[in-house]
Amino acid sequence: MEFYLGKTGERISSIGIGTWQMKSNDQSIMAIRAGLDAGSNFVDTAEAYRNEAMVGRAIESREVFIATKVFPNHFKYDSLIRACENSLKRLNVKTIDLYQLHWPNRHVDIKETMKAMEHLVDTGMIRYIGVSNFNVNELKSAMSAMSKYEIVSNQVEYNPLVRYIEPEISEFCRKNSISIIAYSPLMHGHDIDAISKDESPFNIIANKRNATVRQVILAWILSKNFFAIPKSNVPEHVIENVKSMNINLSSEETSMIDHYVSRFNKKSLKERYGNIISFVSRF
Repeated sequence: MEFYLGKTGERISSIGIGTWQMKSNDQSIMAIRAGLDAGSNFVDTAEAYRNEAMVGRAIESREVFIATKVFPNHFKYDSLIRACENSLKRLNVKTIDLYQLHWPNRHVDIKETMKAMEHLVDTGMIRYIGVSNFNVNELKSAMSAMSKYEIVSNQVEYNPLVRYIEPEISEFCRKNSISIIAYSPLMHGHDIDAISKDESPFNIIANKRNATVRQVILAWILSKNFFAIPKSNVPEHVIENVKSMNINLSSEETSMIDHYVSRFNKKSLKERYGNIISFVSRF
């Protein structure tokens, strides 16, 4: 299953391979390559993850849509250009397909930041511009600061327990053809256990479709036309995640899940660590 990225006409796999907290070792390389072999063509990383070089080794000699992110302490014009150059070197690629602003930074004028991002497109260092963890007002400010190109994606936390983007952010992105890329779609192991009791629709649908609960969670996210970038260091789990692209839930099944998850609510990563990110952004 592939989705279009924004208005670009670029079709990439709806399940990407997330790499947050992936260590720079052979196990991680094997996991990424297993996902690519299973049918994904989309890998996401970030300079803050400190694993771009490992990702570069994993994708070497492969046709991959590579996405990375620049941390907000590099949002000044010259600093952002240097950060992109460094990411290109670590990834060992000539062009980054999707370059994303990792978090908003109210300490740097967004016009300066977006001017640098557009320069990167002009020079061929990046192909598309994305953001991450932006709310509607932050998206509007970034969009109005651009003169040549468009924001194609917003990477946000989204899963059965964290749905703060609904409805305002998700609807704004839909109306403006900005793709949603869901990070942490599978939460954590104990969270999955908490929402997948015997009577849960995740369990019922998984049994009915001879699938796993993880696959049903991912299929539910894909049913909203969101990309998802689950992460695992275990090759078998990465393959399992990628194969969720083959599950097309019915409208009745998605409605069952929507109703079920409405009872859950957990603070988003942005809510939990927003003040820390804002503080770091100053430096």
